[in-house]
Amino acid sequence: MILSGGASSRMGADKGECEWLGSRAVDRVAEVAREVGAASLVTVGPRDYGLPHVVEDPPLSGPVGGVLVGAAFLESAGCARALVLAVDAPTLTAKDLEPLLRSPSPGAAFEGLPFPLVFDIAALPPDAEVGWPMARFADRSGVLRLPCDARAYPRLRGANTPRERDLLLEALAARDRA
Repeated sequence: MILSGGASSRMGADKGECEWLGSRAVDRVAEVAREVGAASLVTVGPRDYGLPHVVEDPPLSGPVGGVLVGAAFLESAGCARALVLAVDAPTLTAKDLEPLLRSPSPGAAFEGLPFPLVFDIAALPPDAEVGWPMARFADRSGVLRLPCDARAYPRLRGANTPRERDLLLEALAARDRA
């Protein structure tokens, strides 16, 4: 699932629609999900980007609200495990996700980052609520916290401001030239 439900107030524009070297952020994130073998894909948020899509209830209910509705969608599609990506991290790579994808049940996240996150849908806390912080959700789901490679941290954290976007775009352009 790709969480795209934020207001983008710090960015000043819809993060999913932001262009990253000729592609929308949401499309770049979706491509990485497909590259790592996502059997089903869904965007979660108020905007429909032309991909399978669900809206949190209530709208703009925060990341846990998005994860809950996204997990329900994926479970109905026959998925037992979820990969949660943020639309504001379009420079992450399949290699960045490998430690999470290899993690045993119930899943894993990187220390200090709410996303990306991999978890078994069966590990959803039955009392999870939309207002929970992601750290509580991850702890109550029992996911492991893995160390994060310092070089990958900016890609995994993503861009919440135009300045962060500019820095990640510079790094992305350099990576593409290499």
